[in-house]
Amino acid sequence: MRRHFTLAAAAGLAVALALTGCSGSAVSQSGGGASSSAAGGEIVIGALHPATGAYAADGQQMNNGAQMAVNAVNAAGGIKSLGGAKLKLATADTKGEPETGSSEATRLIQSGAVALIGTYQSAVSTNVAAVAERNKVPFVMDVSNADDILTKGYTYSFRLQPNASTMGSLGFDALQNIAGDAHKPVKQVAFLYENGAFGSSTLASFKSKAKAAGVKLDPVIGYDAASVSDMTTQIQQVSASGADVLAVAGYYRDGVLVAQAVNTVKPKLNAVFGVANGAFDQPQFVKDAPNGGDGYFNANYAIDRSNPDALALAKDYQAKYGETMRTSAAESYDAVKLVADAIDRAQSKDPAKVRDAIASTSYKPMAANKGPVHFNDKGENTNAGLIATQILDAKIQQVYPAAGAETKPVYPAPISK
Repeated sequence: MRRHFTLAAAAGLAVALALTGCSGSAVSQSGGGASSSAAGGEIVIGALHPATGAYAADGQQMNNGAQMAVNAVNAAGGIKSLGGAKLKLATADTKGEPETGSSEATRLIQSGAVALIGTYQSAVSTNVAAVAERNKVPFVMDVSNADDILTKGYTYSFRLQPNASTMGSLGFDALQNIAGDAHKPVKQVAFLYENGAFGSSTLASFKSKAKAAGVKLDPVIGYDAASVSDMTTQIQQVSASGADVLAVAGYYRDGVLVAQAVNTVKPKLNAVFGVANGAFDQPQFVKDAPNGGDGYFNANYAIDRSNPDALALAKDYQAKYGETMRTSAAESYDAVKLVADAIDRAQSKDPAKVRDAIASTSYKPMAANKGPVHFNDKGENTNAGLIATQILDAKIQQVYPAAGAETKPVYPAPISK
């Protein structure tokens, strides 16, 4: 869309650009990228994910999910309240680095993005949230669970998935209930976690619940997910501790390393139990892990298997990209669809108005939720849900809660053969 500027408007734009050059932030007179958001009749949504580095596979899946949402909106007629304006996805590679996330978020806003989604890693999302707040452009976190991202009084950032406190707390409840139903109560848990914002936050809430329940948590072992290359030493420590359960909060690559080490050391455990784990409920894990990851649990956000639309989306993803859709990709799909719905309801591409519409959303997601997405005044989705899955006979199956279970859990689990 071409715009005609008055001399005053041109002068204002020049001042904004000058300020940007001095400060390094994407400050504009109209708030975020509104002034250039629809160049060529398109409305730009920025997607920040790791396209290179250790988490590139997840990042690519998430970009794919976001693009599918853009395609779906455009195929359905675009943003109807704005005359059928089409969406455009502008992607940025965070490389899994917080500093890169900041600079790329700034670049996307300067390029005209009316909203941002991302980023998979909590440390990166922490920086992007600060950029979004400074520039008054809404940011919807598809995957990032560290609590402290939304404890700074931000009004432009929102989270779809459960936060770390919720994940750790509900994850402990799921483990205790599954073990209790099998008449094998949990006595001691070894907790292995990536020592970034995500893993540390998840550990804190899990630890609090374990203490209240009288469950011993030992050993507690942190690691650098980006650099770790072998988990044998850590699993030997777990084996020597006498713990009956190993809980793991980490990402995909390190999750596979855990499975390899468990297969080598063969500790006597009733379960390997993921808590918001980025590997143990992923289809690729069944191919990459020894013994197909048989018996591994994960308490996590997940695609809603009871939703026919979600199942159809996963099927379309498989046909288009030749691989099974990960939940993270479905969360990115949801983030874009939620933003598109907000733009339509706002009848505007002004980031501030889009932000207000996001805050009042009642979007029904593809990921499992307790109801439509509802954000509280901190930007947390109060209906964000958690389910527990288990790999049984090379298939990831929902086993908890019982109301939505596809099959009963096997506990103690067959984790070493």
